[in-house]
Amino acid sequence: MLSSRDRLHNRAKTPRFVALYRALTRLKSTVTVMNTGAHPDDEHNSMLASLRHEHGARIVVACSTRGEGGQNTLGPERWGALGVVRSRELEEAARVIDADVAWLGHGPNDPVHDFGFSKSGPDTLARWGTERTIDRLVRAYREFRPDIVIPTFLDVPGQHGHHRAMTEAAETALALSADPTYEIAGLTPWKVSKYYLPAWSGGGDYYDDEVPPPPATTTIVAGAFDPVIGLSFARLGEVSRAYHATQNMGDWRYDASRWDLHLVGGAAEISVFDALPAKLSDLGSQTELARADAAIASAIAAFPKSNEVLSALIEAKQALSSIDAIAERHAHRITRKIVELDAAIVLAAGLDLTASVSSREVLPGSSVTITVESAHPLDGTVTVAPVAPKGFASGVPVNFSARTAILTVEADPHADVGNPYYPNWFSLGGNGALWLEVETEVSGTKVRFALDTEEAVQIAPAKSAAITPEALILALPAQGQHSFTVKSTGAPSSVSVENIPPGLSVKSAGDALQLIATPDLTPGKYHLPLSVDGLSAHVVTPIAYEHIGTSRYVRPLTLDILALDLKVPDTTVGIINGGADNVSFWLKRMGANIMDLDAEALAGDLSVYDTIIVGLFAFGTRPDLEAVTNKLHTFVENGGHLVTLYHRPTDGWDKQTTPPRPLTIGAPSLRWRVNNPSSTVEILQPNHALFVGPNTITRADFDGWDKERGLYFVSHWDKAYEPLLSMNDVGENPLFGSLVSGRVGKGRHTHTSLVLHHQLDKLVPGAFRIMANLLQRA
Repeated sequence: MLSSRDRLHNRAKTPRFVALYRALTRLKSTVTVMNTGAHPDDEHNSMLASLRHEHGARIVVACSTRGEGGQNTLGPERWGALGVVRSRELEEAARVIDADVAWLGHGPNDPVHDFGFSKSGPDTLARWGTERTIDRLVRAYREFRPDIVIPTFLDVPGQHGHHRAMTEAAETALALSADPTYEIAGLTPWKVSKYYLPAWSGGGDYYDDEVPPPPATTTIVAGAFDPVIGLSFARLGEVSRAYHATQNMGDWRYDASRWDLHLVGGAAEISVFDALPAKLSDLGSQTELARADAAIASAIAAFPKSNEVLSALIEAKQALSSIDAIAERHAHRITRKIVELDAAIVLAAGLDLTASVSSREVLPGSSVTITVESAHPLDGTVTVAPVAPKGFASGVPVNFSARTAILTVEADPHADVGNPYYPNWFSLGGNGALWLEVETEVSGTKVRFALDTEEAVQIAPAKSAAITPEALILALPAQGQHSFTVKSTGAPSSVSVENIPPGLSVKSAGDALQLIATPDLTPGKYHLPLSVDGLSAHVVTPIAYEHIGTSRYVRPLTLDILALDLKVPDTTVGIINGGADNVSFWLKRMGANIMDLDAEALAGDLSVYDTIIVGLFAFGTRPDLEAVTNKLHTFVENGGHLVTLYHRPTDGWDKQTTPPRPLTIGAPSLRWRVNNPSSTVEILQPNHALFVGPNTITRADFDGWDKERGLYFVSHWDKAYEPLLSMNDVGENPLFGSLVSGRVGKGRHTHTSLVLHHQLDKLVPGAFRIMANLLQRA
């Protein structure tokens, strides 16, 4: 349950009159615009902010993946946990621009997921499943019924393959959505009226479109100001974009933003809304439609006089509710407008409800208590009914006229433990695994609206557990005993390990495990499932960031073991963590002598270290690091070995002053990466010190890599450096900047753009051997 302080802060984020004005501007248009993309942060936030807040259009962001294969400048979350973080980031970004989110992919275990960078649209669709991806987009079209669809990127060479795949799918899905022979249960055909492509290049620091954009047929400009909060719509979009903090998004801009669009199959227009039913009276000749339009205009004009606003809103709802018939293609617009009117009526009337939960984690077969509170005395009876699409039993509606109502909802005894990868997110509420439907009467008019709980409720695993240490790196030939401790919810009476391979045996006593290794153990990765008291155990990764609140990622608990031929040098290593990788953890598991360097340690004597490693993005995330850059240079000059892991040009990397000698990170980054994790690697100098000891590095050390070889390769380097590897994707020229090293004074600087941090997380043997060699003295 949230603390009182957190509840107060959350409640103060959206003042009532701001929310009311948002609800009123939502009523201005009957048009829906869908922006399609492949990752959280692909949406054009400022353009969408203008379309929604200036013009009143309903906005839907259709996103194919959860961004689980991307990067994280905030913390160590990767893969599934990162997908949870980035999903929440998009949902909170959508909240700012009052958009809905249609998710096509449902996490790393779903075929439609972010598997890392791709240079090919067809390859991406093949991995996602072409028919599956298009079908899910057709579903989104039919469910949300957009009048306008705008992909974020062009399907051209030089673009991210995921972007290209989504644009191809967006166009292919248009015809299928309108085709009555393409059947989807519960969803009738829908014809999208306008399909726009960006009339601008997607090239820049990251991508390099090889084909020029199509000519513009119209333009959207986000230059006007929101009269309530005082921000331009362009800047409001950047407020939204700043929620993508893991991707370091959000810029402070003064200029108006402009988007040129190309209407496929159409001619020049004044506005994207040309020839569309922009207001209710465009839907038919019924007098009630014009009456509703006039009432909505009166409500907006009366703001902020709540009583006058309320009276006009009720007039509008009564007008729409009295319509006997409407063209089938417009019926959803009336239904939606009534839902929006109810939301506005509730705000104008001052009805202020919150729903707190006794716990955000509920065990199967147990129950959660929801307390609904009204900030003001109620004028009538309010009915609240729990709604749970999956995992919870149907709750009993509760009527109350006091300030508080209490509901109890039971979790299904057989409910699956899941992660918060829900299919949609709605700006008007009705989100997560459990929410409330509220009904009441305002000035004689019945209203209904969705109320989300303050914290999302999730099904918890029956046995949450953690094992310490989390993984074991065994240098072969393996021998000796290794101790583990298992901590779970409630003191475990027994812990068991399954699928134990030859060469390993396990003894357990209470929460303690003893693993005995023998020389018979063969090289390999072993993921041994754990059970606690006869029940499968899960590890829960808590997630808490100020901009997205709290959540979690859950997965089956395993004892992870990597057995390999590995030698670790006897050196003293300092590591400057950027907060975006687990390299320090893995080096310690290897048995290296590692010290994490905070600001105080960096200000001290660095000569006590043989090697210093600068983690991912650290020059951009550690202000204390910039202050000691020259000190690091001196460390190298005096005989130390400085190892810098990959950085983007935007991560505080100045090609002239950040490294000891000039190193340029290639841009656009699309051209300076190798995406295929199985691409051939040529070792240019097999006798180089970094390849001959303490482990002999060969091509075999690049077997079994996951996701990609490397990103942000160095494109130019000072003559002090020499390239050590060559690699390339199919059909492309070799790249030489994945690993460069050079003598600087008495020491050495090595820079690598290999995704070693990810390979360590995936227990790739070669990554541990290469990393061990990088720890050696200069």
